[in-house]
Amino acid sequence: MKGAVLSLGFIPLVDAAPLIVAQEMGFAAEEGLALDLVRAPSWSSLRDMLSFGRVEAAHMLAPVPVATALGLGGAASPLDVLMVLSINGNVVAVNETLAERMRGAGHSFSFDNARAAGTALIAAADKRLRIGVPFPFSMHAELLYYWLSALGLPSPQGIDIRSVPPPLMAEAVKAGEIDAFCVGEPWGSIAVDNEVGTLLLPTKAIWEFAPEKVLAVRSDWAATETSLAHRLIRALWRAGRWLADPGTRVLAAELLARPEYLGLAPEVVDRALSGTFTISPQGEMREVDQFVEFHRGAAMFPWRSQAQWIAHQLAARTGLDRAEAMSRAARVFRADIYRAALSDCGADLPGASSKIEGSVPERTPVASESGRLFIQPNMFFDRRVFDPDAPGS
Repeated sequence: MKGAVLSLGFIPLVDAAPLIVAQEMGFAAEEGLALDLVRAPSWSSLRDMLSFGRVEAAHMLAPVPVATALGLGGAASPLDVLMVLSINGNVVAVNETLAERMRGAGHSFSFDNARAAGTALIAAADKRLRIGVPFPFSMHAELLYYWLSALGLPSPQGIDIRSVPPPLMAEAVKAGEIDAFCVGEPWGSIAVDNEVGTLLLPTKAIWEFAPEKVLAVRSDWAATETSLAHRLIRALWRAGRWLADPGTRVLAAELLARPEYLGLAPEVVDRALSGTFTISPQGEMREVDQFVEFHRGAAMFPWRSQAQWIAHQLAARTGLDRAEAMSRAARVFRADIYRAALSDCGADLPGASSKIEGSVPERTPVASESGRLFIQPNMFFDRRVFDPDAPGS
């Protein structure tokens, strides 16, 4: 197989793990690839690096390619999503003033009840909440808007959203620039370790199986570099399968912690991989099963319905035609390319490319090539469902 070097951009987050593992554990080499992993300082810079050809593919926020297809955000090139890289993996945190106020009102910080946490947060705010997110078009923002609006705080109009690069989130809290934030790990844990924040909730508690990061490429690259795209998908899929093995966790944390990747202590990285969190400067501990997922339940499959949920949220917020937005979004998540890449390597692929989001309360078997595929619970906290064929129902 002819060797090739592919440049891949990433942000220093735990959910960049498939890219790092694919290179470090030899899965890319098995496909005749060498991955030149380029660390970017912010999501806006990474989007531009991809759009203008500085990198060929990128670890990207799931809503960015959808927003681009809808003409939002000013990106220069249409983008395709070849696969989902991670499910969940984010936390919501509050500053210590809010945390103390919420405790005083009786909130237990149970870390698993989105309704109780959101109600307590809204009640504790004595002014318009300033909430940090890594980028305007992100699952962080969309899940915050969904959550708070469902609890009676109209969003985004009722809050002040500010974009802060993930590694700078703790500093923004310390400087008093934001009151709360939603960010991918390990940067929520860093705020706790720096004694400037308390973790309120994993975003898994808002939507149990939310797509978080995706592998994005320029649409023209996807159209002309079919072989490279297939090889890259296979390498990353094998990396995700490797990450799903509990026995790899310690090594995975050590790989991600290296200076060229996250540049942090392995034990901090391990919190997300293990789901064991210190949520406050007082040392309180919480456990979260499947806090971040890279493989189980067809986690990497680019469901068109996930793209359509994102588009529906964006269209509702920006005044775009919702049906047209959903139609465009469905073409962005390239299940066809993903299927073609994995057709001969033992991946158990779902029979459909779309599903009703929020309709699976427990691990459930679904039609697949082998008949052994189980979908993971994907409920929204308020028990709504999103049917892409009847989005207003």
